[in-house]
Amino acid sequence: MVISLVGILLSFSIISFFSPKDKNEGFRYYINKTIGSGCISYNQAIYSRKLRDMLPDYIGRSSVSGIDKCSNKKELIRKASRGELFKIRSGRGYVVDDLSYSYPYLTEEGKALVREIGKQFRKRISHTRLRRSDFKITSMTRTTEILGELRKSNFNVSENSPHFYGNAFDISYVRFSAKKWFITDCDKYYLKEALAEVIWRLREENKCRATYEINQGCFHVVAR
Repeated sequence: MVISLVGILLSFSIISFFSPKDKNEGFRYYINKTIGSGCISYNQAIYSRKLRDMLPDYIGRSSVSGIDKCSNKKELIRKASRGELFKIRSGRGYVVDDLSYSYPYLTEEGKALVREIGKQFRKRISHTRLRRSDFKITSMTRTTEILGELRKSNFNVSENSPHFYGNAFDISYVRFSAKKWFITDCDKYYLKEALAEVIWRLREENKCRATYEINQGCFHVVAR
């Protein structure tokens, strides 16, 4: 009995140590890996592949409708004090992740779009056991100073990205903050495509541009 208990605790410790840093870490992550393998079919259509806007098609409009590039954080904060940018905090349907290479600020149009996606995402999943789950925003506005740091780890990062103009943000489609205890691969797939559907419908209403970033694990969204 004692040996079995020690074995369970040891397994829990090892899995917890290597678990992803999100709300599924620790004990809940251990439970998911051991007994949470059952799948539910949500009958969700695929929408992620429809999000294929190309940077050359919208970068000009993005630069005109957004802010001028900021060289550093001090300049960015100055623009926020003048009402050109707004600080984005976690809200209904979304969580602002720890941003390593950007700042949690967007233009008024970007802020409104984040809230609309969050609202519609919550509504879209409200009939499932995944209701009240949140998506995670992983990148927002960058400065040219940050670009230099980012290029040390990502040589392919664009020097003329919508992220400089305050109206673009990235949403992870692999990491969600879910209230459901047993998170399966089917759950994650459903959340991804439900989110993609919401973004695609807003795109059809000419409220945004969006790109399915396969290698980066995110949806790149730009307010129009």
